Amino acid sequence: MAKQDDRIDKAPGATHSVNIPPDKHVKVLDGQGWVGLVQVMGDETTMVNAARVSFGKFTTRMTERDEVLLKYLIDERHTSPFEHVVFTFIVHCPLFVRSQWHRHRTWSYNEISRRYTEVELAFYEPRHIRGQSDNNRQASVDVLAGATQADATRMIAQANRASREAYEALLQMGVCREQARGVLSQNLMTTFWATVDLGNLLHFLSLRDHAGAQWEIRQYAQALKTLVQPLLPTVAKINGW
Repeated sequence: MAKQDDRIDKAPGATHSVNIPPDKHVKVLDGQGWVGLVQVMGDETTMVNAARVSFGKFTTRMTERDEVLLKYLIDERHTSPFEHVVFTFIVHCPLFVRSQWHRHRTWSYNEISRRYTEVELAFYEPRHIRGQSDNNRQASVDVLAGATQADATRMIAQANRASREAYEALLQMGVCREQARGVLSQNLMTTFWATVDLGNLLHFLSLRDHAGAQWEIRQYAQALKTLVQPLLPTVAKINGW
């Protein structure tokens, strides 16, 4: 596979596919999806200074006292100082993960639109098919066994292929993209930009990297932690990442 620098034209004004991850990214879903870090505003001293501004205090570097303050803010859920630290991510995921993610309305989103482009279609094909929980309507259990696993994997691949073939056939017939896209399955991969402040990111992670969350979106939540941890080591340590 070509290196990322070989795939991206970095000349001024050049554009490239949004489906190529940025330098700082983490792969998920057996490499079928990824999360990339686009930009960051603020750091841990930003939060400390925001918390102490009411006392007219300001610092330029973190101390042990500042770490204690951050722990207090997190433990007591006084997270307004965290709203001054902002992240922009780019996410490549299946549509059903996108739908779960977009329920968090404190984020700002912009997504690739299949009204405008039909290129680079890809579909998620899970490597392990899970069974349905008998006592929880929204939960899954361990992977299906033996022949059932193989049959389910094959059926999903066939459905993805049929979805793509129907979409392409409709386009060949002259059907507009905005209607033809209706036949694309929930396994279609999409790409979106997502901007969030740290306070709301922490809330997202508490819900989406949780035993009750769907396995797929948990992988994305854990990837976010991997990207953020080097930038916010104290916050990561306090939260046990």
